[in-house]
Parts: sequence; structure tokens; C-alpha cells
Amino acid sequence: MKGYTYDGSKEFSYLKFDTTDTGGLKKEEAIELMNKNLPEIDVLQKKFYAEKKMGLIFLFQAMDAAGKDGTIQAVLSCLSPHGVRECAFKAPNSTELSHDFLWRIHHCVPERGQIAIFNRSHYEDVLISKVHKLYKNQPKASYIKDSEIIDTRYEDIRNFEKYLYNNSIRVVKIFLNVSKKEQTKRFLARIDQKEKNWKFSSADMSEREFFEEYQKAFKDAINNTATKYCPWYVVPADHKLYMRYVVSQIILDTLRDIDPEYPEIDDETAKQLKGYKKILKEELEK
Repeated sequence: MKGYTYDGSKEFSYLKFDTTDTGGLKKEEAIELMNKNLPEIDVLQKKFYAEKKMGLIFLFQAMDAAGKDGTIQAVLSCLSPHGVRECAFKAPNSTELSHDFLWRIHHCVPERGQIAIFNRSHYEDVLISKVHKLYKNQPKASYIKDSEIIDTRYEDIRNFEKYLYNNSIRVVKIFLNVSKKEQTKRFLARIDQKEKNWKFSSADMSEREFFEEYQKAFKDAINNTATKYCPWYVVPADHKLYMRYVVSQIILDTLRDIDPEYPEIDDETAKQLKGYKKILKEELEK
């Protein structure tokens, strides 16, 4: 995954990034590799939940039709639901707008042992807010100029993610990078297939006009917030099966790096368990 990792040591350029990359894998090979990863992800997540030493956020950002929802379902459905929750961030409501832009995000930060899946995130405030200049209608400190707001938010995001890292909450940021040509094909499929009509809206077409502006916004967001402790993973998304395999590998590598273990019990607890075992066996023998 090294070629897809941006930790501040190199710049991301959407003009140089190959969204069609498959790593030389055929569809069948990508499916096989992903399916091989899922059982180990499941085992490690159970240990992660039991150990309760860290919290973990898998954060997904993408253009429309990149396959974000399908990838989350395909890769993360192997996780035990009692230790996982998904948080979907849409346009902020009036209550959320009356607070700082990270307020609604902090409410979804997981406790130790839990995994949170962010379907979009605080990065919307430096993506759609930047493209459509929504920040001009939002409250800000009097000493901050409109031209400084996005840079200020980059700084706030870096500090927020470092704060989480310092408090044993790890953030894994994944950008599913789809080309405009592939997005066109997927929009046409949503129109042609009746069961997918509900996925398409007029907003998809209007936002499509800003495709290039969004690409620039993603580039700037990634290059301004990629750090060693909280890197970005930019995943080629034109081939869904390869994309899903890569995401499964990122998740597996993260859990392997954390290396969770089931908690060991102390001598007193072990002695109690031995006594309980004796009582329970005696009940069975009656």
C-alpha cells in the first residue's frame, strides 16, 4: 500500500494519479485476496474490542459514484456489530451550524475498543465548503478573513487529529479516487437500471459541473493534512473489485500494526475461574 500512502513526505497530484490502476491483478485475484483478508480482520477486531486500549476511525471520502457505500458494506460487514458503528455526515443542520465545525464530529469519536466508520467527515468543511464557498455564510472569528478560513480549518483538523492520536484514537483516512469518465458510466448505469434510479438525483448532475474544482480541493486537503501519525490513503476507484481489496488491505495492515491481544487475567481472577469451573462441573454431574 506504500504507493497509495500520503504521510506528508510526498505531494499528492490528481493529475499524476492513475485511477485505473489494478496492481496487475485480475478481478478474480482481487476478490480472492479480499476474501482472504476478511477472516483475519474479523479476528483482530474481536481482540481490539476486548483489549480496549485504542479507538479507531476509518474515514471515507469520495466523489459521487466512487463506490463508497458498497465498499464499506463489502469490506467492513465482517466486523462484529457490537464493536462498530457507522456515522454518516450529510449537510449540517441548524444545531450543528450553531457550533464549531468539529463539534458534530467529536460526538462520533469512538471509545477505546470501538471502531467508527465515517461515511464522509469533517473534511466536507474543506471540500464542498471550499468549492461552493459556503464558509462565507457561516460565523467566524472577526480577525479571520474569508481568504484565510480554509487554511485555518486545515490547521484545526491537523490539531484535532493529533489530539485524537495523543489520546489513543487512531484515524485512518481513505479517499476513493474515481475518474470523471468512470463516474459518467456509473451515472448512466443508475439511470438505465430501474433498481438504481433512486440513487440518482439532479444534485449529482449539478455537482458534476464542479468535478475539477473538487479534485483540486481534495488535492489541497490531502497535502495540507497528511501526517506521519494520520496519513491519507488514496485508492484508485475505477475498478471496484480492486478498490475493495486495497481498502481491505489498508484495514488489515492497520489492525496488524496495532497488534491487539486478548487481555490476560491476574492470578486472583484465574483462581476464581477455577473455583467457578468446579462448581459448574459438579452441577452437571448431579
